[in-house]
Amino acid sequence: MEPPENYSTSTFAVPFEDAKRIILRWDSTASDEARERMIFDGDREEVDLYLQAVDEIQKSMSSTSISPPSSSHHHDQDNNSNKVNSAIQIAMARLEDEFRNILINHTSPVEVDSLLISDHAPAPASSLNRNTSSVRSSNEFDQEEVGGGGDHVDALDPIQRADSSNSSASYRSTSSIREIHLIPQEAVADLQSIAKRMISAGYLRECIQVYGSVRKSAVDASFRRLGIEKLSIGDIQRLEWEALETRIRRWIRAARVCVRILFASEKKLCEDIFYGIGTAIDDACFMETVKGPAIQLFNFAEAISISRRSPEKMFKILDLHDALMDLLPDIEVVFESKSADSIRVQAAEILSRLAEAARGILSEFENAVLREPSRVPVPGGTIHPLTRYVMNYISLISDYKQTLIELIMSKPSTGSRYSGDPSTPDMEFAELEGKTPLALHLIWIIVILQFNLEGKSKHYKDASLAHLFIMNNVHYIVQKIKGSPELREMIGDDYLRKLTGKFRQAATSYQRATWVSVLYCLRDEGLHVRGSFSSGVSKSALRERFKTFNAMFEEVHRTQATWLIPDSQLREELRISISEKLIPAYRSFLGRFRSHIESGKHPENYIKYSVEDLESAVLDFFEGYPVSQHLRRRSQ
Repeated sequence: MEPPENYSTSTFAVPFEDAKRIILRWDSTASDEARERMIFDGDREEVDLYLQAVDEIQKSMSSTSISPPSSSHHHDQDNNSNKVNSAIQIAMARLEDEFRNILINHTSPVEVDSLLISDHAPAPASSLNRNTSSVRSSNEFDQEEVGGGGDHVDALDPIQRADSSNSSASYRSTSSIREIHLIPQEAVADLQSIAKRMISAGYLRECIQVYGSVRKSAVDASFRRLGIEKLSIGDIQRLEWEALETRIRRWIRAARVCVRILFASEKKLCEDIFYGIGTAIDDACFMETVKGPAIQLFNFAEAISISRRSPEKMFKILDLHDALMDLLPDIEVVFESKSADSIRVQAAEILSRLAEAARGILSEFENAVLREPSRVPVPGGTIHPLTRYVMNYISLISDYKQTLIELIMSKPSTGSRYSGDPSTPDMEFAELEGKTPLALHLIWIIVILQFNLEGKSKHYKDASLAHLFIMNNVHYIVQKIKGSPELREMIGDDYLRKLTGKFRQAATSYQRATWVSVLYCLRDEGLHVRGSFSSGVSKSALRERFKTFNAMFEEVHRTQATWLIPDSQLREELRISISEKLIPAYRSFLGRFRSHIESGKHPENYIKYSVEDLESAVLDFFEGYPVSQHLRRRSQ
């Protein structure tokens, strides 16, 4: 379009009539050319000319509104006012279209991969430039705006920063916030020039609505790229936990990007465009853009925080808690304004509910361990699945020690030796002074696990196997504690020694239950005959003693080869302990009485095994499967 005749583009004001003609010429309702072309896509002189025309119309509107009423000029004043109002409406409609067009044309998709990488490994701004989007670290802004070095910036209190009169710098108080230039600076300048004129003409609401609708669509697009789904709290709670675990991992990564980069960058863009135009306009546009997406983002964490509690959810809930705790300072500074109270409050309440959920799950886990009802004995007296599950669980708990020490503030609700309740074990805190409540909870879990295991051991018909079962399981508990430095530190060496003593006592009880009766066969009592002219040894009693020993040892060998001690070192230690008692006793008995048997008929029916045979047979014990052949017979 050509400018009006006799008009030169200059810095001088445009006369009112010329200004009106410029405004009307760009009326998109009256001209196909005006509909098809955008002013800000064209020549800069044309842009300046139109803005000057708008300024003249606005100036005329102001002078018309403040002129004193006069009866002689009343009619003319009404006409002028109508003309000005008509021109200003046409101009504002045009500027609204231009504002929208600039926003849309310069809103490019954010490259999510680069944001996720930058969130994990902060990099210089220059290395993260992607087309029109580049990252600036908060320290870069701090140094520019505060005018000092990094040490000076770090020394500033975030609360003092938030109270600063310079609102454009106040929220950049955490080193984790990094901003992207969402729109090029030239376009920002054009948007600001339009916003100033729309707002001064009373079109604030229209300006905010256009800005919010375009930028919210951009945020929604980034959400989709980050994998943030539009799910209601009910939808989330109906998902299977396995599906939620994946979504929680994705949410944690996405939330960091959203708060520290996307939301912070949207706030910066609002400040750049609307700063200095009017009170809190930048904040109104920011909230128009991100309030809905922010609520959508935090609804996921809220749904998890109020979902049904169960032990398997503990660690993902703690991951969510830690992620949100880490983000909370950033949330508080990005959403610092009064209008953003609801976002800050929602985040803080979710954090509180996640903490309460973790406490509740720990308590429910303790009850579940105590009441675990399985009664079928595990074959071979090996480690019970409950023992593995519980010890792996509390090992993971110890990995979250720093978080849980802050969350777990009260001691566990336990029984005492004076309670008289047979369904609950005893635990006296006087022996555990100085330990944190979390450590007491972990010890309590081990106490109730042992209590449950003692109950399960009673389902074995063989007392020896019951002792072996307790030995295996308590030994596993000890090894898991020793294998985790964090867990060992919390449990303490005193209690660890107590547990070690318990599994050694179970090993001793096993040996007594199994081998006392076997070794009893190798005693001298009952073999000597008094008052006889013979050698003084009853051969029939001796033969019966060898037969009994052979039968008992064969039964023990057949049975206990199928029992299992999974820990190779413990298995070897117990075999050695058995051999140290059995082999010397058998060797001595054989040495004293062999000649009496060998001098009779069929000695091989009674002395079936050599010392070496027994040594070899002991090596079959506790392997967990039946022996493939009979005990090797002694050489003739």
